[in-house]
Amino acid sequence: MFSKYLVAGALALVVMQVSPVVAAASKQIPPSGSVASPGLPRGVTAVTQVEGITEYRLTNGLQVLLVPDASKPTTTVNLTYHVGSRHENYGETGMAHLLEHLMFKGTPTTPNVWGEFTKRGLRANGSTWFDRTNYFASFAANDDNLRWFLSWHADAMVHSFIARKDLDSEMTVVRNEMEMGENNPGRILYQKTLAAMYDWHNYGKDTIGARSDVENVDIARLQAFYRLYYQPDNATLVVSGQFDTARVLAWVQQYFGKIPKPRRVLPTLYTLDAAQDGERALTLRRVGGAPLLYAGYHVPAAPDPEFAAIELLALVLGDAPSGRLHKRLVEKQLAASVGAEPFGLHDPGAALFVAQLAPGQDVERARSELIAVLESVATEPVTAEELERARAKWLKGWDLAFTNPETVGVSLSESVAQGDWRLFFLIRDRVKAVTLEDVQRVAVVRLLPSNRTLATYVPTDKPQRAPAPKAVDVAAQFKDFKPQAGATAVAAFDTTPANIDAQTQRFALASGMKVALLPKPTRGGAVNAVLSLHFGDEKSLADQGEVPALTAAMLDEGTAKLSRQQIRDRLDALQAEVAFSSGTGSVNATIATKRENLPAVIALVGELLREPSFPPAVLEEQRSQALTGVEQQRKEPEAVVANAIDRHVNRYPRSDVRHAKSFDELVADIRAATPDQLRAFHRRFYGASHAEFGASGDLDVPAVRQALEAAFGDWKSSEPYARVSDPLAPVAPARLMLPTPDKQNAHMAVFLPVPLMDSDPDYAPLTLANHLLGGGGSSRLWVRIREKEGLSYGVYSYLAWNQDERNSPWQAQAIFAPQNRAKVEAAFREEVARALQDGFTATELQEAQRGLISARRLSRAQDARLAAGLASNLRLDRTFAISQQVDDAIAAASLEQVNAALRKYIRPEAFVYGFGGDFKE
Repeated sequence: MFSKYLVAGALALVVMQVSPVVAAASKQIPPSGSVASPGLPRGVTAVTQVEGITEYRLTNGLQVLLVPDASKPTTTVNLTYHVGSRHENYGETGMAHLLEHLMFKGTPTTPNVWGEFTKRGLRANGSTWFDRTNYFASFAANDDNLRWFLSWHADAMVHSFIARKDLDSEMTVVRNEMEMGENNPGRILYQKTLAAMYDWHNYGKDTIGARSDVENVDIARLQAFYRLYYQPDNATLVVSGQFDTARVLAWVQQYFGKIPKPRRVLPTLYTLDAAQDGERALTLRRVGGAPLLYAGYHVPAAPDPEFAAIELLALVLGDAPSGRLHKRLVEKQLAASVGAEPFGLHDPGAALFVAQLAPGQDVERARSELIAVLESVATEPVTAEELERARAKWLKGWDLAFTNPETVGVSLSESVAQGDWRLFFLIRDRVKAVTLEDVQRVAVVRLLPSNRTLATYVPTDKPQRAPAPKAVDVAAQFKDFKPQAGATAVAAFDTTPANIDAQTQRFALASGMKVALLPKPTRGGAVNAVLSLHFGDEKSLADQGEVPALTAAMLDEGTAKLSRQQIRDRLDALQAEVAFSSGTGSVNATIATKRENLPAVIALVGELLREPSFPPAVLEEQRSQALTGVEQQRKEPEAVVANAIDRHVNRYPRSDVRHAKSFDELVADIRAATPDQLRAFHRRFYGASHAEFGASGDLDVPAVRQALEAAFGDWKSSEPYARVSDPLAPVAPARLMLPTPDKQNAHMAVFLPVPLMDSDPDYAPLTLANHLLGGGGSSRLWVRIREKEGLSYGVYSYLAWNQDERNSPWQAQAIFAPQNRAKVEAAFREEVARALQDGFTATELQEAQRGLISARRLSRAQDARLAAGLASNLRLDRTFAISQQVDDAIAAASLEQVNAALRKYIRPEAFVYGFGGDFKE
């Protein structure tokens, strides 16, 4: 349950977007294609079909979109209500979001919603944004779960409690979520920027709401809000993935069809702000972090024909490293990173451009240059190369969303929010058709000083005005729209461990690299892969500082033959995502692309790994960004607590690769690294003698094998390799109190060393015990601390299972308001003690077994997870048979074994507690 957040740093936008306004939803849209309707359940009408997606309507007004895709044994259900923070009245800010929370508090027939989700292994949540609220779940394809989830949605639509007692506890949970956001300067700056941009429209009010409204909301008004908007004629149901269409339509009619069509009339919303007539500015001052700049400009609504050009203009300006802001600010050391985000909304929205500064960089210079770049497009026109690069990147992102059956349904929710689900395809076509003249025109009329919100107020003698916002007739936009052909149906794949092993092809290269390939049908020919290199040992990796991490971070920043921009362009052309990460004595590459492109991507990854150039200027950018990240962490409760506990339990000296560094040590190591050190480290350690490659998806096995042989077959490691062990060692119990001034959200972490690994007999019993204690939506900690007492937005526990040696820490975490620390700690201690004393019940165990096994099956349906599992199994000399053994062990675990494992390993007297926050006690 979350709202839209803008996070400082690399412009991490958690986009939980929105649904169509009632006025747009009620308009008659011309059909995009004829749909035959024989054999449909009584009361269900086929409306239209676009590229494999079929729309149906019930007589009560419910819109249903079915997106069948048998390529993965998973199903995703998304129910979007056409209501968000834009529909709230005075005193009701945050009401749509609060109602989203209360929907999970149950109905008379399903009083424990989260417990039912956990029992069934559903990956479920909800989100609220300006124009919509949606509820979604993904699960291993299962008629019983699908039927139940549809029936729950229909029940919740009209029978949710929305009770005073639930409001009292959940209000404090939402307030804690608000406090969590208050800790992030970027999040609050985003909120204040939008507030400054809008005079009257509710887009200027953050979805989380005003604290006073959330704390004082009237239950009668909330119930009235629910009855007004949570009705079938104001909702869109999307089912995607593997399912039987006829059965789904029958269930939808059975459960939703009996809900009467409401007689009430929804209000028509008509508020639009006038054109902004002068620069606007604000300054936010808080403790911690690094300087940050936002520049916001008003832009048209998403259905407007201009919006496609806005999308591409944002990439031309804000992408990295090709974007103009990156070249003018980051490369010239005026900022650590930049970004851009245009908001595709039902009504005229905003485009935000961001510059994150590193400590010590000049704010005034960065601010001046940010404005100069954004508002100079009139005199420095966009080039054809810039436009085509932006177009390729945008279309790649669209295609990745459309070819994933677990995301396409939720993605359609955003188009529904904009006015019509077919905008998902129309905007794509508009992006393909955008010309240089289109981009130039919108830049000239939108990126004006009078349309900008940034810093201090500056009077303007001759203000220029952007075009006045206007409503868009969504139906008219489809006059010339011609849908493309629907996607080809994909065969189902059996993801049982036995079949995965039977279908996997394994071999080794001459260099020593081990390979496991799982060819299987996927939507759009998608494929995921993981490549891992291992190198060095305890002695050779000593005294390396941050050189290993920076070496990995620089792999895709240039080679002997390719600049980093050429690398980015090549990846976009190949419709590929490649990311590198590093660990102790290892570097990993994750790959997502398509069948026909994987061999070329492997060749490119081989070049990146074998021939990196480590450009000094780019290293300075990496250094600047890394130092910015450290500076932000120094005052964040979660990071401060994690660092303190790591250093408390760590026993290794400064020179050891396993040493837990302080923030100051990390800064010193980042500053000390040089290009020559990175090159020397790469020459000495990198090679494929100790490596694994796992891939899952639509694979051309001979072509992939040939590509791997060419890229890595002759690449030998020159340095001996031995895994750096980290055996269990005694840890003194402790209670660490860590002040983080001016932070309105606090953090608790608990650490306990456990002498187990994932192949031990107690693995399954302890996994179940932890799930019941703090690992699920019906766990003891969740129910007590979040559900009953409303003290925390998030509380959980987990085991960091070790695959190599008996050292698997058990950890627990919670966030809360600083003044609630004593209550959170007391509740945590009491629930752990109660579980140890009384144990769990047989009913709890049965639900945990069912939920965990279902979740594990869902995990095996994810190609990225399968690829990682294949690579990991190669390193450990395992197969997926061990996955079946774990499933069987979970199913066979007795209540006595689970309670015994909890009592044997969870020892409160040995806990290491860490608390970070602005505590006044």
